Amino acid sequence: EITSLLSLCGGQFSGEQEIRVNSPFWILSIPSEEMARGLMKRTVCAKSIFELWGHGRSTGELFASLKNYPMDKMLPYLQPNSTYKVHIHTFNKTLTQAQKIKKIDALEFLPFKGKVNLKNPEHIFWILEDYGMNPNNVPEDPFHLYFGRWIADGQRELIESYSVKKRHFIGNTSMDACLSFIMANHGRVKPNDVVYDPFVGTGGLLISSAHFGAYVCGTDIDYNTIHGLGKASRKNQKWRGPDENIRANLRQYGLEKYYLDALVADSSRPIWRKGMLFDAIITDPPYGIREATRKTGSQKETVKSVERSAENQIFVSSNYHLSDIFFDLLKFAAEYLVMGGRLVYWLPTYKPEYTEEIIPRHPCLKLISNCEQMLSSHTSRRLITMEKVKEFKDQDENSYLLDGQYMPYRGHNSFREKYFSGVTKRIAKEEKDNQK
Repeated sequence: EITSLLSLCGGQFSGEQEIRVNSPFWILSIPSEEMARGLMKRTVCAKSIFELWGHGRSTGELFASLKNYPMDKMLPYLQPNSTYKVHIHTFNKTLTQAQKIKKIDALEFLPFKGKVNLKNPEHIFWILEDYGMNPNNVPEDPFHLYFGRWIADGQRELIESYSVKKRHFIGNTSMDACLSFIMANHGRVKPNDVVYDPFVGTGGLLISSAHFGAYVCGTDIDYNTIHGLGKASRKNQKWRGPDENIRANLRQYGLEKYYLDALVADSSRPIWRKGMLFDAIITDPPYGIREATRKTGSQKETVKSVERSAENQIFVSSNYHLSDIFFDLLKFAAEYLVMGGRLVYWLPTYKPEYTEEIIPRHPCLKLISNCEQMLSSHTSRRLITMEKVKEFKDQDENSYLLDGQYMPYRGHNSFREKYFSGVTKRIAKEEKDNQK
């Protein structure tokens, strides 16, 4: 998410930057405070950003680092007519108030000339201490210490204010608010973009994009979901109400003006005119667990009738293999995304068989990121972000079929069986343990 947002703000994420996987603190090199604030206006992963004045592995190293920090960069925030406060935050450890005051008092060598104001200071300084990630083995002294000037907080409050629990219209697979915003950030959604979701469901992914000022639309094969009809997914509610629909969800958050429309359509069949229509495609395809994987097909096709008559055509849904879903999605993105536009989607995986090779590819799309979210001990799903880097030509339409690696992708089709095999084994084990 941070990488995508930096590129959206005009910055660049360097591979040389210090990223410790086992630490909640990152040191980033950002060209300007303005860019840092732009980053924090979007992120739901990062909590706060600071201008780093000093850091070290011990108190002595931290103080030495602070003494080496250029005085001309410090002084604007330490003037006699200013107010300030120092806040201390420890990760994985709780300090007493007396311990905190002792650590703050130890900073008296810094040339603070302003007045302390705990309620409404002009400048806030933070001491950050990292005691590792293991709550069962907390060290006496921190692994890393940081001191810096607070610049801005992230948007983590969006997770609560857009919570699915408070949403007007939900379904069985409505996307968690935090993940929806992360996906929009991976897609680098910005004001006046057009964002499309081919498996729109109850429109959870449209809401986060609309929040960032994009115009949103989607399609879904399920007529009842698009029109807000049928049985409700909410507990203690039998049927959906007359005003439960995607538009009502966007209206709930004051985002209705960004809603283009949602259509009943089959994502496996072309409905759009040719051309680059969308700035981002952000979606969560069905995996066949809570929602079926379906596409349309007529009864005539099913029985392979030789009659060509169009009379009494009754469309029914037929099975839509996961591998076909992903290839249709990539082909659609390659054709309909603008150059530099992004496709962001979830790919379910069976962990014992997972390799990088099973991620579907397309010659027009470049893989940007691949992030794992654990679902169970043996299954997970990966947030795949791809960017359009090459114009779509007719010869690219079925290019993946020429790829010798096409067969491994077929493994996605058995994800449902593998998912439930783990559940079945766990139930059997629990029953066996209970009998002992």
